[in-house]
Amino acid sequence: MSAGIRLSVAIPVHNEESVLSELLSRLQRVLDGLPLGPHEIVFVDDGSTDRTFEMLCEAARKDPRIVGISLSRNFGHQAAITAALDHVSGDAVVIMDGDLQDVPEVIPQFLERFGEGYDVVYAQRVRRKEPLPLRLCYFVFYRMMAKLSDIRLPLDSGDFGLMSRRVVDHVRRMPEHHRYLRGMRSWVGFRQIGVPVERAERHSGKTKYGMLRLIKLAADGIFAFSIVPIRAAALIGAFVMFLSTLYVCYSLYAKMFLHKSPQGFTALLVAVTFLSGILLFFLGIIGEYVGRIYEETKARPQYVIGQMVGKNPVTRNSDPEQGAPQRMPEKEFLR
Repeated sequence: MSAGIRLSVAIPVHNEESVLSELLSRLQRVLDGLPLGPHEIVFVDDGSTDRTFEMLCEAARKDPRIVGISLSRNFGHQAAITAALDHVSGDAVVIMDGDLQDVPEVIPQFLERFGEGYDVVYAQRVRRKEPLPLRLCYFVFYRMMAKLSDIRLPLDSGDFGLMSRRVVDHVRRMPEHHRYLRGMRSWVGFRQIGVPVERAERHSGKTKYGMLRLIKLAADGIFAFSIVPIRAAALIGAFVMFLSTLYVCYSLYAKMFLHKSPQGFTALLVAVTFLSGILLFFLGIIGEYVGRIYEETKARPQYVIGQMVGKNPVTRNSDPEQGAPQRMPEKEFLR
């Protein structure tokens, strides 16, 4: 890694006042041990209701490397990461969560791989600390996602990882609202490699990713990178038609040669209700795709910034190809 590299660390936070001090302390020690950049830490407060942003303001006054961005409300984890990526200025960008399950001490390993020419270095989670049912769900999802996706998605990898400047710029050019960033970085391509990282326990506080949010993220990943669910509707429909044709042939044979008609009101009722369930299920699948198209056509911004703090935070053009990052006067951001 050359001494002149600038590293940006992008961190979305939401109600993390109990862990923020420890996160800052450990992250600052890691950056202090790296060659001079200058480096930066971009925090995005995703609509916190506690003292998270106040603590960020205080930290930004003490450390010029810290930039704090407060969104006008809670827009979601992936939108907060998007906001952070829109305001980083480094040659390489590390994305990590703010609960210390993503260990800052791994960043030098990412930079070593980056120095070897890899544009994306992602953490492959090993020895997770979550309860067994949740670990099983993660295990099944990542493998199902890899099978369904049209692109190669690495197993057991989250958002924690490093991306080069050009990968970040390409990701920023993707305007979709239902974002699955770990899939988007894989879609971009270039050289990518995984680093085994033990998944730490949450330092303190409660997780912000409940079961419903996890299901939504999983759905965003599947519907954003696969059309297999729609194809499955056609395949199941063709299979049911094949079975129906066999039953018609059997009915004709029984009537003409065995001189009896197939009986079974119960079987007919089960068949009708079963097929109705399949129809409604796949109508829901199609509705998910249509709903996402509807969300994209509205073209609303992915987030709204309420406040920014820090020394000369970066504001970028919407198109990364329009030029270098623009730095605005400090007085406009120290509010």
